[in-house]
Amino acid sequence: MKSIKVRIYPNKEQIHFLNGQFGAVRMIYNKGIAIISNRYKKHNERVSAFTLKKLLPIAKKSRKYHWLKLYDSLALQESLRNLDKAFKDFYKIQKKYPKIKNKKGKPYGFPRFKSRYDVQHSYHCSNVSYCENSIKIPKLGNIKAKIHRNIPSDLSSITISRSLTGKYYASLTLKPTEQEVPLLKKVSSSKVVGLDIGISNLLANSNHETIDNPRFLKRATRNLRRKQKQLSRKKKGTASRNKARLLVAKCHEKISNARNHFQHTLSKTIIDESQAVIVETLKVKNMLKNKKLAKHISDASWSMLLEKIAYKAKQAGKHFKKINQWYASSKTCHKCQSLIAKLTLDIRKWQCTNCDATHDRDINAAINIKLEGLKLLITDGIAVTAS
Repeated sequence: MKSIKVRIYPNKEQIHFLNGQFGAVRMIYNKGIAIISNRYKKHNERVSAFTLKKLLPIAKKSRKYHWLKLYDSLALQESLRNLDKAFKDFYKIQKKYPKIKNKKGKPYGFPRFKSRYDVQHSYHCSNVSYCENSIKIPKLGNIKAKIHRNIPSDLSSITISRSLTGKYYASLTLKPTEQEVPLLKKVSSSKVVGLDIGISNLLANSNHETIDNPRFLKRATRNLRRKQKQLSRKKKGTASRNKARLLVAKCHEKISNARNHFQHTLSKTIIDESQAVIVETLKVKNMLKNKKLAKHISDASWSMLLEKIAYKAKQAGKHFKKINQWYASSKTCHKCQSLIAKLTLDIRKWQCTNCDATHDRDINAAINIKLEGLKLLITDGIAVTAS
């Protein structure tokens, strides 16, 4: 499945309807949590989304919830399906970690209630369409949209969302096409690139090139800190607090957009200039446990960058490989393959005791990653030429 996110510009009436739609979806989700948790606590019964769906027609006929008729019924049902999936994941976690509690004393992984102040979503899969400058969803009609690229006609669904800054977006999900770009059966070793990901240098490749880490969050820290202080001084529930919250949200959105744009540009360049990309396998969740480096790792956003490289490689019919996470790429000399015993993070250059070659830590790791990736390509039956 592939999705394309576009900006939409609803008018006042459409904004009023969308806000009501978000509220209905959120209310159904929260009511579902209350019903399921209550039945589980009192009767030790697990209620499925299929059972809760039967209650929707009854709720629409009642005096209290008759207003649910105004909104898309499939969007409400999708909210219950998402809740059912959340509880299934929770039950799996409970089998592994039954005694772990979160900060509020609830079981770890228990689904949380949705807040009106978070990002809002509404899913629509029936009677949806789009044209040059608008999209259409059930019970609302055409909404002005900025279609910034060519979209195939095989539209599956549309998800409307509202960001924390009050902007509205539509995510157009496309049906999977049968004609996928086949992977290259023959690659040139000069077009195979190994990537070493780090903090001081975001990327180092096997062509002896490095990409500096932009550090978007660090550059915006002073401005963000000032606005967060202003927000903390405002009284909860007041209009001034809401204005201060909006300024903080806009600052975070600007950081996120800048990082996203940079990663898309960088990943597109890497894929265009290579036939195969080899990276190391990173366990980012484990790395984030390091309190000294967690903020810098999150700012670099390694996982998002690797995801962008991976799906763009697939779309272009090029190879994307991950090597074994335990391969010592930094401590291995790429010339003689000898391994040194210890290499701390503060050492950026080192000399091999076997062949006396001097190595840049990141460049050496990138070359070793490429050499290991070439072995994986050959094992998979890909012809690798020397040219």
